Amino acid sequence: MTQAFDAITQQQLLETRAESALALARRAGADACEVGASVDQGIGVSVREGEVETVELSRDQGIAVTVYVGSRKGSASSTDAGEASILAVVEKALAIARHTGEDPDAGLADAALMARDLPDLDVHHPWALTTEQAVDLALACETAGRGVSGIRRSDGASLSSGEGVRVYANSHGFLGSQRGSRHSLSCMLIAEDDSGMQRDYDFTTARHPHDLVDPVLVGESAARRTLRRLGARRPMTGRLPVLFDPSLASGLIGSLMGAIAGGALYRQASFLCDRLGDDIFPDWFSLGERPMEPGAMASSPFDNEGVQTRNNIFIENGRLASYMLSAYSARRLGMQTTGDAGGARNLRIMAPLTPLEALLARMDRGVLVTELMGQGVNAVTGDYSRGAAGFWVENGEIQYPVEEFTIAGNLEAMFKGLLAVGDDTDTRGSIHTGSWLIDEMTVAGG
Repeated sequence: MTQAFDAITQQQLLETRAESALALARRAGADACEVGASVDQGIGVSVREGEVETVELSRDQGIAVTVYVGSRKGSASSTDAGEASILAVVEKALAIARHTGEDPDAGLADAALMARDLPDLDVHHPWALTTEQAVDLALACETAGRGVSGIRRSDGASLSSGEGVRVYANSHGFLGSQRGSRHSLSCMLIAEDDSGMQRDYDFTTARHPHDLVDPVLVGESAARRTLRRLGARRPMTGRLPVLFDPSLASGLIGSLMGAIAGGALYRQASFLCDRLGDDIFPDWFSLGERPMEPGAMASSPFDNEGVQTRNNIFIENGRLASYMLSAYSARRLGMQTTGDAGGARNLRIMAPLTPLEALLARMDRGVLVTELMGQGVNAVTGDYSRGAAGFWVENGEIQYPVEEFTIAGNLEAMFKGLLAVGDDTDTRGSIHTGSWLIDEMTVAGG
């Protein structure tokens, strides 16, 4: 069993350490300072073929200090948050700052933007789980999957459970802290027929352990997903509609957010530079973030610079309505922070949703993609090329599994060519979306 973790005590301790670091930085000559500190504890177990493979009990902590001397910046960090280590980190950060070049855009976010509304967002639900209980749950998941006819063997089931505290403070007088938890269970299985072996998996993740899918259902779902891939062949080559599974559609949203992130924009490393206000998607599609959504996977009342988070609309009726900016990237671009230091939180689509059967019918002939391989996305040009696997669709119905093919296009054309979003919304992560039907891409198969 993991060592007892008193989250409230840890929170108070980190807040004290953060304030101590700020005071040390002021006395040492820093004009401004910001401190981030965290502590996390968790348990992880994995089983394979009915046997325990690994048991890991983890406890990690760290503190990071950034100081500003005029327009010079220095940062240092340590995994030891004791008083002596904090002093050493502050001194190292100051030494770095005194030897770096001046940057007129460096500095804390404006004091007027600091978060004042700091509600409990219901994201901390620890799980009093013993090692034995964790193993039993993982074994139950794997056993259920292995028990499905046609499954040859297991590639393992894993359970992880963790909780932690993070604190951010700066010399504006802001101090914010948040306790959080995350739990997950996954299973990967292997099946084989005359055409060869196939593997697939399924998983569940949640803030609250009661929101996890039953282990038996996860294992059985992993088995069904694996068995449906047997007999895969290569699809035909051509310009075809492509339907992205929800778990992959979220990756397309991730590519969009990377392209509108301030860091990429001020470096001129995005295909969406200088495109604010342009039509990027069809006019029925909108996308925004809800950082204050209770219980959600990425909820937080303040960003990584202490700025109050807020609902932002990034795509409004197809139009690029806002970039995703931190205080620094906003200054580089002559704009205002959107409260997104550290990234957007809880991305949600606002659009008509279509049943999967209707998506397939509209597609008529093409590929449903359920797995992608490789990193073939060029953020500068938007060019997109990935290895893929999935299913061939003919006459609006899934016919057979396909593999060993590539799909290629350009993100801007793919966004404009979005025909519909499915109602099969995947809510397991911070990005919630259903399947995406793209009008056409280059499919290169056999």
